[in-house]
Amino acid sequence: MHAKINDIQLAYTDEGNGPALVLIHGFPLCRTMWQPQVVALSAAGFRVVAPDLRGFGESEAPRSGYSMDRFADDIVELMTYLGIGRAVVGGMSMGGYVLLNLLERHSRRVAGAAFLLTRCNADDAAGKARRAELAQLVRQGKRSAVEGAFADILFAPSTSAEQPQLVDTVRSWMRKTSDAGLIGALEAMAARPDYCDRLGEFSTPALVMGGAEDRIVPQETIAPFAAALPNSSSCIIPKAGHMANLEQPQAFNTCLMDFMRLCSQAFDAPRNDSGNA
Repeated sequence: MHAKINDIQLAYTDEGNGPALVLIHGFPLCRTMWQPQVVALSAAGFRVVAPDLRGFGESEAPRSGYSMDRFADDIVELMTYLGIGRAVVGGMSMGGYVLLNLLERHSRRVAGAAFLLTRCNADDAAGKARRAELAQLVRQGKRSAVEGAFADILFAPSTSAEQPQLVDTVRSWMRKTSDAGLIGALEAMAARPDYCDRLGEFSTPALVMGGAEDRIVPQETIAPFAAALPNSSSCIIPKAGHMANLEQPQAFNTCLMDFMRLCSQAFDAPRNDSGNA
């Protein structure tokens, strides 16, 4: 499905009925990564919405205008278009950065915040330089550098050995991401603020989930992240790397579903199919 959101065509999946869950994908991926969660949680009595961020998947890719503010505003406008007043929002990796922006600027729309394999800190100088280098390589037609930088560290070593088809599938999603989306998101991530010292301001019920073998967001960062949030819980997915939702979908879904049930009192439970709210 597609909707005209903030002057671009945004692609999204919308399945199920009940309390709403909005899932925001990571970089450089797309909403297809959420299929195991869409199937399981919609069958369990939840409405699951998974958009492609601008520049990714099947969404339109403008040449400019990428920022965490813009990504967050797109999510809010899509929720309004779909008649969703409040939702639990789950953000994986880059999607977690968007979620932090939502909590800062649109907290009334967030009934629960699921931080999925993500972090609260901004890039350091080396990280900003690396993102700038990758963006420049994409401009030079060397976009395979992005795939090379991310594909090999997204998975637990056991996943790479035992599920090579899954690794190949995720690589194929990366190859479909537009150049504009890659460049825009790299620059947006480099410019994002640090929220670690501000987590105490966010009283929204929160979940912080990590992968036991995540090499991008190490397991030891999860407990401090959760502890800094006033109203949070956490879980670690065993035998999983940065793509825990695909590597260990059953354990991932159980943790996320428990959080959805915990937050269910705060939702707009009835589905509104009438269009704009």
